[in-house]
Amino acid sequence: MGRVLVTGGSGFLAGWCLAALDAAGWETVATVRAPDREAGLRERLAAAGVRDPAATGVRVADLTRDEGWAEAVAGCDFVLHVASPFGGSEPDSEAELIAAARDGTLRVLRAAAAGKVRRVVLTSSFAAVGYGHPEREAPFTEADWTRVDQPDVAPYIRSKAVAERAAWDFMAGAGGMELSVINPVGIFGPVLGQDFASSIDIIRRMLEGAMPAAPRTYFGLVDVRDVADLHLRAMVHPSAAGERFLAVAGEPLSMLEVAAILREGLGPAGARAPAAELPDAVVHDLARTSPEMARLAAQLGRRRRASAAKAREVLGWRSRPNAGIVLDTARSLFAHGGIAPGDGKAEAP
Repeated sequence: MGRVLVTGGSGFLAGWCLAALDAAGWETVATVRAPDREAGLRERLAAAGVRDPAATGVRVADLTRDEGWAEAVAGCDFVLHVASPFGGSEPDSEAELIAAARDGTLRVLRAAAAGKVRRVVLTSSFAAVGYGHPEREAPFTEADWTRVDQPDVAPYIRSKAVAERAAWDFMAGAGGMELSVINPVGIFGPVLGQDFASSIDIIRRMLEGAMPAAPRTYFGLVDVRDVADLHLRAMVHPSAAGERFLAVAGEPLSMLEVAAILREGLGPAGARAPAAELPDAVVHDLARTSPEMARLAAQLGRRRRASAAKAREVLGWRSRPNAGIVLDTARSLFAHGGIAPGDGKAEAP
């Protein structure tokens, strides 16, 4: 088959990408930021069902440094660039955040081009597609780009758009190497331990009773296993070269709709999910002193729809339904995410 490098191997999505590659018979190599992350990577591979976690090669390479990347890509036919340079904590300044996202992406692409990699699949985000636009009913597609010059576009969102633009600009002089880009909405699904995507923290907080009422915000969902599958399809499909693909399961859900799925689908174990919506006026009041609530206030009532028609039609991709994604996420948090169901007041489903 061939050899595939997955960057950020100890991460949530990267773990599922490595598991999917293993199941398909590919030889795999993964990068970690530091040697002490290797043990966690192998534990996550075992949790994901990888037959021999020790068979995955591990290379130390940090997105903020040049060292290690030439060795990481050596002998690889493909690269899935999944890693984020932030490692759970974003830089203090917007300029630093954007530079880290852009420069980390370019660092991997330069190493891949020098190493004669055939194709890189870059994990971007819906953040690079659907922000800075006026309200609209039509779903966003791969032809859309976030308008980074708009004042309501948050620094993190701006960084994702800038980094992806930089990747496409780089490819203009990359010789024979190809690029495909995956733009997922919020990634949910089974966790492989207590280090998981920030989007899943929404469900964790609901299950733990830390969200008494739900702000009137909406977001798209997609299962991590389906995003991994889309990466593999984009890696090998001839028609994926030079293309972007949105990854989304269905219509956006409100936080209250997610909570209702938990309450109805889990019974007593989901009883602490919020049953009421937080009034907009309260959110705006809290936004005066809370940066988190200020970010939420800017998104109240915004329902950004996205279309996965291109991934379905070109790559034959299919996704799990929203309700199943929410419930699978919750059940995995009880099993692997360190959450006690109902704090002893309810049994795990």
